Amino acid sequence: MTTLNRREFIQSAGATGVLGASSSLLPSWMPRMAFRDQTQVSGNHDTLVCIFLRGGMDGLSAVVPYTEGKYYYDNRPTTAVAEPGSGVGSAIDIDGQFGFHPELAALKDIYDEGDLAVVHATGLTNGTRSHFDAMQYMEYGSPTDKTIGTGWIGRHLQSTADRNDSPFRAIGLGLMAPASMRGPVSPLAIRSIADFHFKGRQDELRRLHRSLQRLYTTDAPSDPLGSQAKLVFDTLETVKQLNPESYTGANGAEYYEDEFHMGLKQIAQIAKADVGLEVACLDLGGWDTHEAQGTTDGEFNALMGILGRGLQAFYTDMQDQMDNVTVVVMSEFGRTLVENGSGGTDHGHGNVMFLMGGGVRGGQVFAKWPGLAPAGLDEEGDLAITIDYRDVLAEVLTGRMDSHSLDTIFPGHVATELGLVNKI
Repeated sequence: MTTLNRREFIQSAGATGVLGASSSLLPSWMPRMAFRDQTQVSGNHDTLVCIFLRGGMDGLSAVVPYTEGKYYYDNRPTTAVAEPGSGVGSAIDIDGQFGFHPELAALKDIYDEGDLAVVHATGLTNGTRSHFDAMQYMEYGSPTDKTIGTGWIGRHLQSTADRNDSPFRAIGLGLMAPASMRGPVSPLAIRSIADFHFKGRQDELRRLHRSLQRLYTTDAPSDPLGSQAKLVFDTLETVKQLNPESYTGANGAEYYEDEFHMGLKQIAQIAKADVGLEVACLDLGGWDTHEAQGTTDGEFNALMGILGRGLQAFYTDMQDQMDNVTVVVMSEFGRTLVENGSGGTDHGHGNVMFLMGGGVRGGQVFAKWPGLAPAGLDEEGDLAITIDYRDVLAEVLTGRMDSHSLDTIFPGHVATELGLVNKI
């Protein structure tokens, strides 16, 4: 990091305005950060955690419609999950019609406690089978418009911008924030909290401090840029306390060492730090199972285990805060009803979503179930969508996030209330 004079600082800060910190202030490998001139959090709302299962997760294997009989099992001779009570690898009955994949056993207790709900036959109403298009439409919150340019979370954050000035208001775990977070309110994109610790390079941290201290009085700043510099110091001081290596989940929560579990662990840590976290996004990829799907003994089975145990660990860790946390799990589309000749499933349509949290009306499957008989399938012969995914998100936003701007968050869509959550 080079030494800056005041003119260079003003020029670099001017690229983003007084309220935004230029990336030139920090080493290139630091997370992108959006600093504001003060930290203020107001309003009564949950922390929203959005998990996107990229690749098209097979919802018919995650939440199994085992009572469909031949319409399910005859179409999936090698990829179906056996009906409950059929021995090892069979589905776990949850309501007499649907069953969890066996690797989601960790979620059964949460479901029975009433803090986990399933929404089935849901998804993006656009019939595209393109991963890129489907993800873009879904994250933009518009099934037909690719030019909208902002995401549904980004528009929510913009519509409630006056409630929270924390630089930790919105975070995306990964190399970059997802498209759903695009908008005027810049999210914080981090790969790991450890990045904030300058990768152990304390010489860089000291150099940053000296550079800013030469330019500004950060103890009692008297101008906007001095206040900006002070906020940089204050924010770095906050994240110094978030040491991921020393963090232990509460209540015996056990996180595994994979990226998904570590992401959830860091979200829990930041949420507990009370630094104004409002929305966090995290991905789990690998669901494009065209060949050798391994529903109960291979790749899909392993991913189900990562998802189920990760959600359980997060729920256990956040138990004391879970009344004010809502987790939403979604994917861009489901898989075909009929398995292919390679022991896999191709790009389909209808899918499943999960909701978890103390405000969720859990312990039930919400579905306007179309059935898997030919007459109930969509025009491509796959699970039909009878619940628009925007209805699910809209109810979370209005019921748990105190949002009043659905007309701008989901333009052109009139939401149908499903009774998914208790209003905060």
